[in-house]
Amino acid sequence: MTGTVAEVFRRRAEPGAALADEAGAIAAACHAMAARFHRGGRLFTFGTGGAATDAQHVAVEFVHPVIVGKRALPALSLTGDVATLTGVGASTGFDEIFAHQLRCFGGPGDIALGISPDGRCGSVRRGLDSARDLGMLTVALAGGDGEALAGAAGHLVTVPSADPRVVKEVHVTAYHMLWELVHVFLEHPDVLSEEVVT
Repeated sequence: MTGTVAEVFRRRAEPGAALADEAGAIAAACHAMAARFHRGGRLFTFGTGGAATDAQHVAVEFVHPVIVGKRALPALSLTGDVATLTGVGASTGFDEIFAHQLRCFGGPGDIALGISPDGRCGSVRRGLDSARDLGMLTVALAGGDGEALAGAAGHLVTVPSADPRVVKEVHVTAYHMLWELVHVFLEHPDVLSEEVVT
């Protein structure tokens, strides 16, 4: 019994500690996101299955901050409109459900954040590809080795685990860090690049 309990904690300790090794990647993503928000950009989030609710969680954190005094930032989850998701999926295929919406709503000043716990989700990959083609900033949270998303995401944070529960738990920490550090950068615009500071 003790060994089983220890194993449950061990499975979470290593991927959680690995997130600390991603500190530079996370900070770079937050800096780039803050620069886009500073210039009036918007955040579009997406993922499938359980990651769809994570995408909604990220969007609401930015739109309606729970910490008093933090400013609201424009963010929209692309996972909540069932009619659009099923309509696009039925006519052009499930892999197009986010790419189609990004082509309709996104622009070169915006941010796309895709979440894929297994690191191989086709619709998240296509969404990131379309966002990149539009000139959007692309950020991805992935599990496994994240290799399938590497070419599409300008900023990739990977949780090295094949356990979807562990990946999801670490992703929650990662996107809370994204939210917090974006606000840190926005509250100190002197750390943003000269082209951003007006």
